[in-house]
Amino acid sequence: MAQTVKRGYKYRFHPTTEQAEELARTFGCVRLVYNKALEERTRAYALEGRRVSYVESSAALTAWKRGGEYDFLSEVSSVPLQQALRHLQAAFANFFAKRAKYPTFKSRKKSRLSAEYTRSAFRWREGRLFLAKMDAPLDIVWSRPLPEGTEPSTVTVSRDAAGRWFVSIMIEEKIAPLPPVEQNVGMDAGVTALATLSTGEKIVNPRHERRDRRKLAKVQRALARKEKGSKNRARARLRVARVYARIADRRRDHLHKVTTRLVRDNQVIAVEDLTVRNMVKNRLKRLWSWCKTSTRVLSGGRPAVKQEGRPATVGIPLVYEGEDVNSSMADGSSICRVDLRTGRGAIISRVPGAPSLVMKLDSLGRTFVAGGTGGDARVESAVAARPDVVRGAEPARRRRRPPASSTALTCFRTAFRTARDPCAPARAGSR
Repeated sequence: MAQTVKRGYKYRFHPTTEQAEELARTFGCVRLVYNKALEERTRAYALEGRRVSYVESSAALTAWKRGGEYDFLSEVSSVPLQQALRHLQAAFANFFAKRAKYPTFKSRKKSRLSAEYTRSAFRWREGRLFLAKMDAPLDIVWSRPLPEGTEPSTVTVSRDAAGRWFVSIMIEEKIAPLPPVEQNVGMDAGVTALATLSTGEKIVNPRHERRDRRKLAKVQRALARKEKGSKNRARARLRVARVYARIADRRRDHLHKVTTRLVRDNQVIAVEDLTVRNMVKNRLKRLWSWCKTSTRVLSGGRPAVKQEGRPATVGIPLVYEGEDVNSSMADGSSICRVDLRTGRGAIISRVPGAPSLVMKLDSLGRTFVAGGTGGDARVESAVAARPDVVRGAEPARRRRRPPASSTALTCFRTAFRTARDPCAPARAGSR
């Protein structure tokens, strides 16, 4: 049996100069009305202890238009401004129902730029869309046709960080259910593979970011060299946003294709319900509790406290990158005592059966510690060890200091030899 639902069809369009200016003014006015109404609601509840309804906010909007300070609100269509107040009312309803947090102010740089038009603020004539305050229709790129005989009920215009314009047209459509099939499948999301099915099939992660990694690094370096607040920096930021938008579009397209295939080929799909954020928090808590326990063991049962003139330290298990985690766990993991204030570390002993950490080097020579139990996890920890102060590494000379990457790599190799053989002499100056 067919079911009538509301669906949104999203298209890209190319506005003229006049349309772009009108929409930019509309976006700014929508943000202003939302923030000012939120400020009035917060002030009324904090000072007077009363709640402001949507009717009172709408009346305040009329007063703002008639006043001399915000009279420019009358230059744009009033429908997107009223819709902003309705969105704020829905945000407060979700907050009082404990479905969301307290509403926050919209930022000019970070918030999504959008304006919603209802049926009274646009015209739909022969497949062309006319918005309020505009004489010409929108130049929409019809990537797919709308269902025949449908009339739009709501139109939402938006612009992303890459400068692309989109219009979302909401219609009512009848959708017939898919024919039933006999196959059922279970799906488990993974790290190396995007998903693993109960049939044995592994959906490979395409890793779209790797294709544009070189181009992304190039535009990011160009952005870092530009002066803040300049027009050149704005253009460089736009180039970075376009690369990220290309990566996001590829990921979204791949996910749509995979999910559509799974839905059409299977009658029942079982998905493991996991909260990855809570799993990461629990793993870090167990790791931190083990670190405090190991410090007491290494210090003769005394907890790690701040001594006179010296900050507290904590013992952290350390496994170097390139070393097999499972074999090192069997032989005993190295313990690196890390200063909690400066991040300095030194290898002091080995403890069997300890949860492992992996020491990694980036292109700038910085060393980060990633945690895990065995070799199945790589959770970034807040503790970072400085390789230039690891035991056995001599400080570089001030007059002629090698690059940070080569210094870190030398100290990394020295610490690796020290962990393998504590009796081996230090050779920090060798390359």
